[in-house]
Amino acid sequence: MASRHHLSTQKMYELKTKLRCSNIVNRAILSCRRWFDKRHEQCVQRIWIPLLNHLLCLPMKFKFFCGIAKVMEVWCRSRIPVEGNFGQTYDSVNQSVRGLYGEFSATIDLQEEKQAALLGLSPGWEHVSTEVRDYVRGQEAKLERALGMLHVLLSFTFLLILHASFSYMDSYNGDIRFDNIYISTYFCQIDERRRKLGKRTLLPLRKAEKKTVIFPYDPTIQASEMRNVVRELMETLPVLLLLLVLCGLDWALYSTFDTIRHHSFLQYSFHSSHRLEVKVGGDSMLARLLRKTIGALNTSSETMVESNNTPCLPQPVCLNARAYLRTGLPVALLVCLCLLQAFGYRLRRVIAAFYFPKREKKRVLFLYNELLRKRAAFTKLRRAAIVRHARQQRAPRHHLADILHHRCPLLRPWLRRSCVVCQAPETPESYVCLTRDCEAVYCRSCWDDMRQQCPVCTPREELSSSACSDSNDDATYAE
Repeated sequence: MASRHHLSTQKMYELKTKLRCSNIVNRAILSCRRWFDKRHEQCVQRIWIPLLNHLLCLPMKFKFFCGIAKVMEVWCRSRIPVEGNFGQTYDSVNQSVRGLYGEFSATIDLQEEKQAALLGLSPGWEHVSTEVRDYVRGQEAKLERALGMLHVLLSFTFLLILHASFSYMDSYNGDIRFDNIYISTYFCQIDERRRKLGKRTLLPLRKAEKKTVIFPYDPTIQASEMRNVVRELMETLPVLLLLLVLCGLDWALYSTFDTIRHHSFLQYSFHSSHRLEVKVGGDSMLARLLRKTIGALNTSSETMVESNNTPCLPQPVCLNARAYLRTGLPVALLVCLCLLQAFGYRLRRVIAAFYFPKREKKRVLFLYNELLRKRAAFTKLRRAAIVRHARQQRAPRHHLADILHHRCPLLRPWLRRSCVVCQAPETPESYVCLTRDCEAVYCRSCWDDMRQQCPVCTPREELSSSACSDSNDDATYAE
């Protein structure tokens, strides 16, 4: 170390370079010897014959070839990449840097402000990780409780479905009138068999009768099912109204903020120019000196600043059609399910009839006979009501209406009369009483139910005798 300080910078860096060259060459020779050893080991393992393997792997022992790398050391020492004035330049630069350190000094004061109290966090990472872990565990516990409640609700839903199924089955087998309003295929077969035997039939049903029964194969929602459908739709009405209110509120807020953004926009423009020019007159030496020195202060600048209040204005974003569609689609699906629920109720009867076919036949026979009895009673009661209504309101239709009906064919759809029994509009197949000053209108089915006698113009005695002499086929029920 003592001799090192006596060396000049130039000599020291030349020596370092030579030593680096020697180190690189020695490492190359060492790497070469390792390569020969490795190849010799692989050769001996590959050739397993004892004597032959040493003979054939002998070239792998020629490690003396690695000494050729010493030639590179001689070449490197003769061509040292260090300039002749490198040491002098380095010393001068180093001395200048030391001089700068001696001439200038600077003191930097750093003040650290801790924000732990402001943020509510501890400066230690352990405390932060603990709080994050506790928060995650709390959220996991809430999620597990929510999933548990969902499982309980699903279990209760399954129990409710099971209870409703067993209740329907018990009512189906216990009460013959329960949900017995379907015109099934067996019902049509009974009616067709009675038609062939010449007995009184029910199909096609009257208008008043269709309101109390259900045709299972009809793809429309019928009058008997409309009550449940309306109730289900009324239950979905609050959700629909809430959706409409939210959409309307969103549109109103967007319109308000968009109006504010358009009409509250302000833009400011600031423009200024600055020019400084000093003129020195004269031809003396002082004047020329002042012109060269003070003339450097001559400046000119222009400033233009434009600013607006866009960052302060609201930037509303309007919902696109896809967002409205994704919002309204669940409600539309809910409404569709309410409408489809009527068809789901029909499946209950089909499933029960599949497992209890004999009970289904008894129910259909009961329904058919019940409709036969109701039709017979309806006909008799309607006769008395028509006679009473005709005698109370025998006043004919206005003369002007009759004239328009006979002479203006285009107005006949609005001036059509209705059946005095079922109030159905008059059709070309309707029957008009031929008695003068009567002209009561009957639809074809009601005219058959009236035994082809007009209760308006027929005397009461004849109606009474006709009612007493009705055929006994009304009392003949299906079997």
